[in-house]
Amino acid sequence: MSDPKVLEEHFQNFIQNLPKYLPDGIVCVDVRLMEELGLLKIDKIDQETQDPLSHYFHVLETQDKITLYNETFSIWIVPQNSESASKTFIFIGILTNKIPHLEMAFYTEGVFNTPKYIMKILQHYLNEVQDVEALIASMDKKK
Repeated sequence: MSDPKVLEEHFQNFIQNLPKYLPDGIVCVDVRLMEELGLLKIDKIDQETQDPLSHYFHVLETQDKITLYNETFSIWIVPQNSESASKTFIFIGILTNKIPHLEMAFYTEGVFNTPKYIMKILQHYLNEVQDVEALIASMDKKK
């Protein structure tokens, strides 16, 4: 299991160097993206998630963020509130030898800035990251 201090150090490095770690930027969750991901279908919105990826995380809560981590992922949920709008930034890292590597980030605002939608989107991206990692591992085995 990763050391929370190590996760925090890497998170601070990621935040200070976002263009280096996320050259494509942070994904903005909007209606078009939700539709593309198939997450606006009524059965998907109301369906309880049964996927084990949404369970078994250690949780660390500080004033500025929530950190979730397990053997595979490190996730940082960072709310930002201002007078004009509230946003939530979610950073997803994959753990390799207990060290996080930032894979992607997204943010929600408006109607999608609720725990229900954040968890649905997070679940989708965790599955996607896990699928890509499995594909890479299978390609490495073929070499």
